[in-house]
Amino acid sequence: MSEHNGAKRPELQELPQIRERLSFLYLERCVINRHDSALTVTDARGTVHIPSASLCVVLLGPGTKIMHRAMELLGDSGASVVWVGEHGVRYYAHGRPLTHSSALLIAQAALVSNTRSRLAVARKMYQMRFPGEDVSKMTMQQLRGREGARIRTVYRKASQKTGIPWSGRTYTPDDFSASDPVNMALSASHACLYGIAHSVIVAIGCSPGLGFVHTGHERSFVYDIADLYKAEITIPIAFEVTVSGEGAENIGSLARRAVRDAVSNGHILERMTRDIQALLAPSEGIAVEEPFANSVRLWDEKLGEVRNAVSYGKEQGMEESELEEPGYGRVIGVDE
Repeated sequence: MSEHNGAKRPELQELPQIRERLSFLYLERCVINRHDSALTVTDARGTVHIPSASLCVVLLGPGTKIMHRAMELLGDSGASVVWVGEHGVRYYAHGRPLTHSSALLIAQAALVSNTRSRLAVARKMYQMRFPGEDVSKMTMQQLRGREGARIRTVYRKASQKTGIPWSGRTYTPDDFSASDPVNMALSASHACLYGIAHSVIVAIGCSPGLGFVHTGHERSFVYDIADLYKAEITIPIAFEVTVSGEGAENIGSLARRAVRDAVSNGHILERMTRDIQALLAPSEGIAVEEPFANSVRLWDEKLGEVRNAVSYGKEQGMEESELEEPGYGRVIGVDE
């Protein structure tokens, strides 16, 4: 009899791809466990079952207690787990990626390590925000200026549309309630968007820390990607939930629900996956294979890559099949 109870671990190809999953699930003041292939969430109101393979990211807020078997299930399902602070505005940790391939990570590292290719990717990011304009000759300083003007216009239009006064983005990271309602709504909305972007980035095997516009932070690339969607999603939502008049005490919850609906209706997970792959598309000889492939090869300074699971160093002229020895360096699976 197996020492593990419940459903068997799914194969990678059986898991829903990242673009097909739910955006995020925020939980607080509850106990999270596992029953077969579902998470169980229990609080004073009772217990609900949630299919783990349908989740993209789980945001764990204050008062949550999660059991080892629940974390095991989320890890096997490829879902990211983010521990956040009060109102979901802090980030503490995340889970492991869905993919076993490092192809996109290698492409990302190569692109960010060269000034010319890094600038090219940064320009691609700004081009997404300025459709119809040619930014191919702009410097980073010029691009930052254009982006600053664009965001100020977005804030001004949202303020005029809703009648909510706007005097600038002001907030205290350690004190959510120290801001005015619209800034609290922005903090909560942005936190959700960061969590979603983070989960997509790690799920397809990229590094959250290797940013092209942002730099020096463990989530630089998360901020790069999230910034592509703020003007469309989180800024309008923050003003809309503030004007609803339901009170500052509910502003975080209202913002999270609105972001969840906008992400689902706008197919944002699919768009993020597609946009990241487009940004890291083959350039200057960098080849990006299927990001969900599960293969291990050996690096060679002359040939690029050679086969893994081969006993090298034997006599010349032997067939490659003869060089393979059962149990010698063979990688059946990453967890074997």
